[in-house]
Amino acid sequence: MIATLAAALMSALAVVTPSANAAPFVVSEAQFNKMFPSRNSFYTYKGLTAALSAYPAFTNSGSATVKKQEAAAFLANVHHETGGLVHIVEQNQANYPHYCDRSQPYGCPAGQAAYYGRGPIQLSWNFNYKAAGDALGLPLLTNPKLVQTDAAVSWKTGLWYWNTQKGPGTMTPHNAMVNQRGFGETIRSINGSLECNGRNPAQVQSRVNKYKQFVGILGVPAGSNLSC
Repeated sequence: MIATLAAALMSALAVVTPSANAAPFVVSEAQFNKMFPSRNSFYTYKGLTAALSAYPAFTNSGSATVKKQEAAAFLANVHHETGGLVHIVEQNQANYPHYCDRSQPYGCPAGQAAYYGRGPIQLSWNFNYKAAGDALGLPLLTNPKLVQTDAAVSWKTGLWYWNTQKGPGTMTPHNAMVNQRGFGETIRSINGSLECNGRNPAQVQSRVNKYKQFVGILGVPAGSNLSC
């Protein structure tokens, strides 16, 4: 579960318009299977590729190397957040009632305990479901379970965070990779307040190790600034 998603609400997000001419994903199905050999059957490769049209710049910006580095960075963080794409929902159910911010004017129409972490980046909090749903044109505030029942929707929420949210960092994870600021900046944007600057070096190293493994599978260098 990403504790820092609570800080990531954007004030205004346009509804995403899918691209009709999306480029093929830079990670093949065979490579994806190698990265996630024990994944839950919910997290399909088809679901991931179906979600790509929501953010056509993802893994489609910069050189061929940068595109693959971004894919590796996203999937390495996803691996860390979900235990290798094993977990669809947050495992600590005691946290579930905590993700309803009643100060928001729209409240928590799906229920006090309905906005727990779900999906590849473990989307949580009512305001993040609202923002992601508005951006994607999906009723996630009223039907948050879509994130755990529809694979493409689940992947889209992960891509929403990756491409549009800074979290506790200073840039989106997408911009960090495209502008060659390094994998470490993606960690900072996802969970930096709990892991970076020496707060949890073991967790940071776990993410870095997975990123190195994944760029190896894709045949590109890892680049610099891997830690935070």
